[in-house]
Amino acid sequence: MRNRSVSHVNPLGRFVWHELMTTDPDAAIEFYPAVTGWGVLPYDLDPSYRMWTVNGIPLGGVLPIPEEAKAMGAVPYWLPYVGTSDLAATIAHAVRLGATLYVPPTAIPVGTFSVLRDPQGATFALFQATDAMPGHEGVAEEGEFSWHELRTTDGAAAWKFYKELFGWKETGAMDMGPDGVYQMFGRNGVEMGGMYRNDAVAPSWLSYVRVPGTDAAIKHAKRLGGDVASGPMAVPGGNYIAELRDAHGVAFALHEEREKTAPGVEPKVKAKPKAKAKKAVKAVKAKQKSKPKAKPKPKAKAKPKTKPKTKPKTKPKTKPKTKSKSRKPKQRRRR
Repeated sequence: MRNRSVSHVNPLGRFVWHELMTTDPDAAIEFYPAVTGWGVLPYDLDPSYRMWTVNGIPLGGVLPIPEEAKAMGAVPYWLPYVGTSDLAATIAHAVRLGATLYVPPTAIPVGTFSVLRDPQGATFALFQATDAMPGHEGVAEEGEFSWHELRTTDGAAAWKFYKELFGWKETGAMDMGPDGVYQMFGRNGVEMGGMYRNDAVAPSWLSYVRVPGTDAAIKHAKRLGGDVASGPMAVPGGNYIAELRDAHGVAFALHEEREKTAPGVEPKVKAKPKAKAKKAVKAVKAKQKSKPKAKPKPKAKAKPKTKPKTKPKTKPKTKPKTKSKSRKPKQRRRR
C-alpha cells in the first residue's frame, strides 16, 4: 500500500478531505458504501462523526446540516477540503483575490479549517493539519476521489483565482465553443481536475470517485433511490464517467478506468476478424485477382471464389456496421 502522506511535500493545493453535509446521515451511510465500496468508521473522539474509509483509511466524513444553516436555506452538498501549511496566509491570499470568508478558522482535534466562497460563488474549505495531512500525493487509487470539476459562471476568471491561490498548473485545455474552455489542471505532475463555464447549475465543485465499474455502481445507486444525471460515457484515455444524484439530490460523480475496454471504444480488437481476413487474403491469392480494392476484412466467405465481383457489394454492408459501433459522441473532458 502506498504511503498515505509525504511530510516533506507542501500540501498546498491538494484535495485532502471530502465531507458530505446532508439532512439524513444514516441514509447516506447506507447509500454511498454500496455505490463506492467505502467503509464507515466512527471518529474515536466523537463517535457521532462518521468517516468514509478506503482499506480502513479515512478520506472524508458525513455530517448533518446544522439547524441554523437549514433555516437559512442550506441544502445537502459535498464540501471539498484543500490542504495548506499556513491557513491564515492562504485565507488572506484568497480574500485578496476576491473570495469571501464563510466560516472563520475553526480548531478541531486534528487541525484547523475554514470555509470560503470563490469570487463566482463556489464553496470550498481549507485545512491545516496539526500532524500528518490526510490523503497522499500521486494518482488516486480505487475508492478515492480521482477528479475535481468546477462548474462556474466564468471559467477564465475562476482559473485565474485558483491558479494564483494554489499554484495549480495547466495540464491541457479543450475548446467548448460558447461555453469557453474546459481548463484542466494539476500539481506535482499529477492531473487533478478541470473547470469550465456552466450556466445550468450554481457554481460548485463536483468530485469524482474512482470505482471498479460504473455500471454496477449505477445499479446500486438506483436501487437505493439515487439517479443518473448524465452518462455513463467514454472519455479520452479509455475511461468512463457518470454524474449521479444521491437519494437526497446531492451531486457526485463516478470515474472508471476501463483502459480501452469500454463498449464502443475498441470492442473490435478480437481474434475473429483477423482470422477471417487471413482466409480472405488466401482466397484472393488463389484466384490471382490483382484488385487490392476488395478489402477482405470482416467478411471473407466461400462466395467470392466464384464471383469476385460480388465482393464490393458485401463489403459496404459490413464496413458501416463496424464503424457505427465504435462511434460515440465525443466527450469534452478527459479521464
